[in-house]
Amino acid sequence: MALAVVASRALAGLHAPEVAVEVHLANGLPQFTIVGLPDTEVKESRDRVRAAILNSGFEFPARRITVNLAPADLPKDSGRFDLPIAIGILVAAGQIQCPHLADYEFAGELALSGQLRSVRGALAMACQTRRAGRAFMLPRDCAQEAVLVLADQVYAVDSLLQVCAHLNGTQLCLPITVNQTDSRPVYPDLADVKGQGAARYALEIAAAGGHSLLLVGPPGTGKSMLASRLPGILPTMNEEEALEAASVQSLGSQGFLLEQWRQRPFRAPHHTASAVALVGGGSDPRPGEISLAHHGVLFLDELPEFDRKVLEVLREPLESKVIHISRASRQATFPADFQLVAAMNPCPCGYLGQSSGRCQCTPEQIARYVGKLSGPLLDRIDMHVQVPALKADELTSAEAGEASDLVRIRVQQARNVQLQRQGCSNSRLSGLALEQYAAADPAALALLAGALEKLGLSARSYHRILRIARTVADLEGKVKLERHHMLQAIQLRRSGFAA
Repeated sequence: MALAVVASRALAGLHAPEVAVEVHLANGLPQFTIVGLPDTEVKESRDRVRAAILNSGFEFPARRITVNLAPADLPKDSGRFDLPIAIGILVAAGQIQCPHLADYEFAGELALSGQLRSVRGALAMACQTRRAGRAFMLPRDCAQEAVLVLADQVYAVDSLLQVCAHLNGTQLCLPITVNQTDSRPVYPDLADVKGQGAARYALEIAAAGGHSLLLVGPPGTGKSMLASRLPGILPTMNEEEALEAASVQSLGSQGFLLEQWRQRPFRAPHHTASAVALVGGGSDPRPGEISLAHHGVLFLDELPEFDRKVLEVLREPLESKVIHISRASRQATFPADFQLVAAMNPCPCGYLGQSSGRCQCTPEQIARYVGKLSGPLLDRIDMHVQVPALKADELTSAEAGEASDLVRIRVQQARNVQLQRQGCSNSRLSGLALEQYAAADPAALALLAGALEKLGLSARSYHRILRIARTVADLEGKVKLERHHMLQAIQLRRSGFAA
């Protein structure tokens, strides 16, 4: 019996069990069996492994081979088990002599020729490998992302033969180093947006405090443009945030691209997306859009066009910043620390309130359209902001708006104040910490009390107004909340159509 190990279920910030590949050779009729809840992709590895071993010049044991993927109660998927299975067979057959096999972890899909193909989730697996204190051998095509986590401990290999030569000590591979780039993340510039001063200011507040935002306005007023420019004014990602975001993305179907390193994710799913696509799931749970937007922005355009049941699944992760998925066979927890930006029209035709009189929607149609969004969901969105149609002189003006780089400086300064004062962004303040750090003068408190009574706001709205006011004050460099800070926060909370 021989043992090889592969890290397979690692997620940033989460501990997952490693998968041990146990190989047993027995006398009897030649038979190749894989046990341990393998799916179809893993079962098919029998043919890939056999052909790769033979084409690499090794002898395939003509014996009864049993491969056990432990732990037995964890489902196994994808072709990343091909390499460790092949290594285990060759070690059990005595064709590889490596006393330090337990110091390595392996992952890689084998071609029939013995060449290695890339696998999904290399960066996430590298995080788990680092915790275990081992070196990582994986295909060259995905090795660079693993180096972001494991410095001097990643071996990029091209074939099964090269792996065996290294383990036998006949031709050692050298650890690779990351390709350092000085390029900064590239985002759309806020200077492209003309006019819309109120919406731009709301976007700056959202970036500074980590608040969610709903943009309401007619078609073509710049709602999508504004949303796409939020990542460009968010604070620069630190090392931990960059690793967490990249690890989750590496597990997605599109994988992680090195060009996206330290770039805030921006996810904009179509309104036909299902609840599983949004929050994750499946028989073998995978991260959804809210997790792929971890430490970034989730943009939901045409919000009322989403199925209401799909939108309701956002209510818990908006508060908890994680998503717990439970299935009959297993449970999973994915990070979901995202900023929600949503956009919608004020009515079905989109032109409600326009001086041109183009809107012919009846009150019943408007109520039915707005009624697609539940009160509890709207109550969890911090700011509701109107984005009106631009006037002709604003559209034809050659004057550019303020650039993202300038706005980001103010946002970074405000966020640094928050981190030094309370250790988190204002959007995460709650309970006694909110009362302590969002202390207001008597005039501001009286204004807020009157607004709560006249507007019928909920306790959740009260807390959100305090957080927004705290962010407004931070952008102005003020220690205590004043009356005009509270007034701006109430206006930002109520400037849309809903409370």
